[in-house]
Amino acid sequence: MASPGSGFWSFGAEEGNSESDNSATAKAWCQVAQKFTGGISSKLCALLYGEGEKSADLGNKDEMCPGDKGNASNYDKNSYSCEKGEINFSLLYSTDLLPAKNGEAETLRFLQEVIDLLLQYVVNTFDRSTKVIDFHYPNELLQEYDWELSDQPQNLEGVLFNCKTALKYAIKTGHPRYFNQLSTGLDMVGLAADWLTSTANTNMFTYEIAPVFVLLEYVTLKKMREMIGWPGGSGDGIFSPGGAISNLYAMLIARFKMFPEVKEKGMSAIPRLIAFTSEQSHFSVKKGAAALGIGTDSVILIKCDERGKMIPSDLERRIIEAKQKGYVPFFVSATAGTTVYGAFDPLVAISDVCRKYKVWMHVDAAWGGGLLMSRKHRWKLNGADRANSVTWNPHKMMGVPLQCSALLVREEGLMQNCNQMHASYLFQQDKHYDLSYDTGDKALQCGRHVDIFKLWLMWRAKGTTGFEAQVDKCLELAEYLYNKIKNREGYEMVIEGKPQHTNVCFWYIPPSLRHMEDNEERMTRLMKVAPVIKARMMEYGTTMVSYQPLGDKVNFFRMVISNPAASHQDIDFLIDEIERLGQDL
Repeated sequence: MASPGSGFWSFGAEEGNSESDNSATAKAWCQVAQKFTGGISSKLCALLYGEGEKSADLGNKDEMCPGDKGNASNYDKNSYSCEKGEINFSLLYSTDLLPAKNGEAETLRFLQEVIDLLLQYVVNTFDRSTKVIDFHYPNELLQEYDWELSDQPQNLEGVLFNCKTALKYAIKTGHPRYFNQLSTGLDMVGLAADWLTSTANTNMFTYEIAPVFVLLEYVTLKKMREMIGWPGGSGDGIFSPGGAISNLYAMLIARFKMFPEVKEKGMSAIPRLIAFTSEQSHFSVKKGAAALGIGTDSVILIKCDERGKMIPSDLERRIIEAKQKGYVPFFVSATAGTTVYGAFDPLVAISDVCRKYKVWMHVDAAWGGGLLMSRKHRWKLNGADRANSVTWNPHKMMGVPLQCSALLVREEGLMQNCNQMHASYLFQQDKHYDLSYDTGDKALQCGRHVDIFKLWLMWRAKGTTGFEAQVDKCLELAEYLYNKIKNREGYEMVIEGKPQHTNVCFWYIPPSLRHMEDNEERMTRLMKVAPVIKARMMEYGTTMVSYQPLGDKVNFFRMVISNPAASHQDIDFLIDEIERLGQDL
């Protein structure tokens, strides 16, 4: 594939992009967006960049709302209302909006109402005085609102009410005190990019219908491969609907590499295949085996050490066992950042085993891949450059809005050969441009969402150093939490030592259990503590953190930090809240 070149499309060097340059780039894109959306996008720019940033004169000012002409530093709904008279949305329907004849005014006012709702939600997300969640039980929500679909259309007043209701009960995943999942935060540039992507509403299968987005995917995947350590960013890759699908792609390609005939003849034409992954790996490895007809019984779980890292000697032992039974080891999935402990498997040692037995090595770095951005922490992925494929989810540690997952493959052309079906109604061979940019035939999907623009625009706005600072901050907060609770009364660490990632796993021990003998009764009672505290957190709406059992360990809290909005204050709040909600248990 020919390179689109440097300059506009490429990323800044790790050192050299000034903050003002990055900011100017994002602002320029806001101005471009205004050209196509009128004054609506200026509201977002005002929120992002504050007072003094004037929107470009890209339209007839007399036709714009007064709120589009000036940008306030704080969101004020009144400043964005038009003075042309109120529109009664109870008398309007979707058929009154574009492409209806003369539907421009109604469309703009309707979208402005929606934007007002969204901007208020964004502002509230970062307000620590607001709830993380307004929790209601499923039966309560089902009874309180009419969610059923009807044969008759609802008016736009009802549609706007539906929007308000959806946001009212949505979880504020960008709230500084939301720690429940690996994907948290709400990035403003990423949000703007996601809105633009939805407005463009195109598909990623050919250059002819997604020219800019296809080029940006090419540029970004190459940059990600460079950061893994593959020479010159060589190889291939694709953005997929999440890490589970990226891992499935890796297994699919590994099977094709060893037995290309499986594409036409199926599993009956090849020997029994065996995959290997750690006992603490993501469940998607087994799901992928099930989906591909390999079977979950053909996934061998490798033992881990006390900190959750795969033991390479056990991997080698199990590979030898499989070969002795006449099976064919074809795939090893190492993990860089396990879901619960945040453990990083010893990739160099694992790659030695894979090379010795000629087995495809995949690295599931969905959670840990973001650490490649950090000069301080990237050593934890040493050996990733020796892998055949890598999964990396920017929607986790890098805070890119969901969804954004990439599979990177070392060997160029392998993904295309594995998946292509030569559909002549899409991938005509006599087009007038370079057909290597028609990337859709290497994907399993036909329709593929544009996930690239938000990552690319955030990278342009932050630079690699901006992502580095974000990652370093989150890991520092995890260490701060660990240091606060490791010797604090009422807390026990699940694993000893500083956290490997931002995962901090611990038990809260209520006063009633602190002097009990460590026996089955204590474990039975301790097992109930985390679920009760979590339920109370949700009912009060103050914070959210996950819990789970693991092996012989009863329910414990798994704290993860990936939201750059979080602070020491929020960590302190979490500790106090756990103690407040759990002291009577």
